[in-house]
Amino acid sequence: MERSAQRLGRALVVIVDDRVAHGEHEDNTGPLVTELLEEAGFIVDGVVVVEAETAAIRNALNTAVIGGADLVITVGGTGVSPRDRTPDATAGVLDRPIPGIGEALRASGLAAGAVDAGISRGLVGVSGSTLVVNLAGSRAAVRDGMATLSSLVPYVIDELSGLEES
Repeated sequence: MERSAQRLGRALVVIVDDRVAHGEHEDNTGPLVTELLEEAGFIVDGVVVVEAETAAIRNALNTAVIGGADLVITVGGTGVSPRDRTPDATAGVLDRPIPGIGEALRASGLAAGAVDAGISRGLVGVSGSTLVVNLAGSRAAVRDGMATLSSLVPYVIDELSGLEES
């Protein structure tokens, strides 16, 4: 991603983790995602931590979309356990899914040995003019996911910025 921060836009990170939300564990992935987004040329508005509750996740996503974020990366809650609700909450926010990016994230994650990325139910899509991406919660899944997104996100954001010009 060789474009300027002004060109790529604003991003928000949403961490979905009950233990972090309750102060029982430190957030280890939010700073990593922030660093990777800033290296890619994004201005990161912040990291929001929410419980693995559908309403809390959906509220964080809607707030980011209404606030004009160009990109929202969620981390965690994409697996198959009963508390993994991020894709379910995200589905209610998306206007248009982009299943190919989700499939690319699963394939690259599994190839890199991030099992949680390989079995992730994470979604990727557009809400308004915001790209929303669900990543699995491990640091390996985040690193691999961000690398996979590096060539795709600028293209999608360019496409979405064209919507405003139409």
